[in-house]
Amino acid sequence: MLIIQGAISLGLLWSLMTIGVFLTYRILDMPDLSVEGTIILGAATAARLISQGHNPFLATVIAMFIGCLGGLITGFLHTKLRIPPILSGILTMVASYSVVIRIMGTSNIALVRVRTVFSFLQDMGLSRHTTIIIFGSFVVLGVGAILYWFFGTEVGCAIRATGNNRQMVKAQGVNTNVMIIICLMISNGLVGLAGALVAQLQGFASVDMGAGTIVIGLASVIIAEVLFRVRSFWARLISLMLGAIIYRLIIALVLELGMAPTDLRLFQAITVAFALTLPLIREWIPKLTQRRS
Repeated sequence: MLIIQGAISLGLLWSLMTIGVFLTYRILDMPDLSVEGTIILGAATAARLISQGHNPFLATVIAMFIGCLGGLITGFLHTKLRIPPILSGILTMVASYSVVIRIMGTSNIALVRVRTVFSFLQDMGLSRHTTIIIFGSFVVLGVGAILYWFFGTEVGCAIRATGNNRQMVKAQGVNTNVMIIICLMISNGLVGLAGALVAQLQGFASVDMGAGTIVIGLASVIIAEVLFRVRSFWARLISLMLGAIIYRLIIALVLELGMAPTDLRLFQAITVAFALTLPLIREWIPKLTQRRS
């Protein structure tokens, strides 16, 4: 039960990052590798501020805005300097590691005996996992409600249209470069927020905690799409949260069954590859059935 609770609590916080990956990967139709940098930017910023005695909620909000700044840089490189989107994300990701060292002053910061955003619920006598599940659910549902409202506005619809058909949107007089930058800022802001919360959950921030973030995000997105196959925007946001939790439950299960932690990234890559091929496998099954009959 503790393993399941731990996977759910961690999955809830990582679902913020999953939503961020979804916004660029599906809504904007643009792969963004800068998330591997902005997640450690968010974690490092929050950890440094909290370790210095600052309010954890303020530190978390600042970490989110630092993530938005990372998205702004990626968007500027792509839209203004005409650098391809994948390379723009890689450049931001690589630069982030040096910035993180500058922020933290070291390769990692431990958050020991300090107050975090979870402390006020723990003061009420709630257990650690219960606290994280309640707080994580509140944050994720709040973020989902804000995104649902935003993407129903004129700007939000313009962003969605930019991802569907950029040339058509340009013909309507919309500045697609601005739409791309806004979406990247929102996406990386959510990733920075996830990094700040995960750092407070784990009790430390490390310069290498962002490795494999894009794989985790894509795996959660694909799992959500394959299992739930919903159409409405609000239902997709809920499915992304569930996809992140299911992914964490899978990881917890294979580790409990004896998989070496060093093999985890290989398993993550295989999971993503399998999830991406599931639609193709579904197409093959009726054909194989017809051949046998």
